[in-house]
Amino acid sequence: MLVYRAVGKNIYWREIDSEKIAYIEQDLLHLKAGGWLFSSFTIDGRRGVIQRLESLFPGTPIQMCHFHQKKIIQRYLTLNPKTDCGKEIKKLMENLKQLTENEFLNCLQKIKDDYREFLKERNENRQFMHRNLRSALRSLTTNLPYLFTWKRHLNLNIPNTTNSCDGSFAHWKAKTKIHPGLRKNRRTKMINFLLENT
Repeated sequence: MLVYRAVGKNIYWREIDSEKIAYIEQDLLHLKAGGWLFSSFTIDGRRGVIQRLESLFPGTPIQMCHFHQKKIIQRYLTLNPKTDCGKEIKKLMENLKQLTENEFLNCLQKIKDDYREFLKERNENRQFMHRNLRSALRSLTTNLPYLFTWKRHLNLNIPNTTNSCDGSFAHWKAKTKIHPGLRKNRRTKMINFLLENT
């Protein structure tokens, strides 16, 4: 299910075969045609969504979910990074919410400067030896303009995570798992009922 939430309520949803950018665009244009105005977007970081939102709704603030950004970095570093560079990136991510944008940027730049030569190391095949660390830093650099949107627009009360939606998904999944033998049409009716009432 592709679900859209605003002010803690589900405003639109539909069943899809996969989470395609084209579907997101269609749904947002459908909502816009229905009279919805968007003051901001909080997204999970799916590739291509930011660019599509910026083209469809120019000037509308976009916030990258802190939880998803941390998970992206965790995939690259693991829970227990072995290198000093990895440990510093992990520590930086732990302080993401507390830091200002400038503080975060300065810390990120310091890591890049301190480990510049280390990150350039290559193996005998001329491949970078620390590709996961490089990918983690690239992700942070790419998403940096969208990590502190919530602090730049305090008057909009932009959530810095998609937890409202993610937490609801866990609740809906738990409810549907109680009834594993439902036929598809009944299961769909149940899901629609849950979405209408949460």
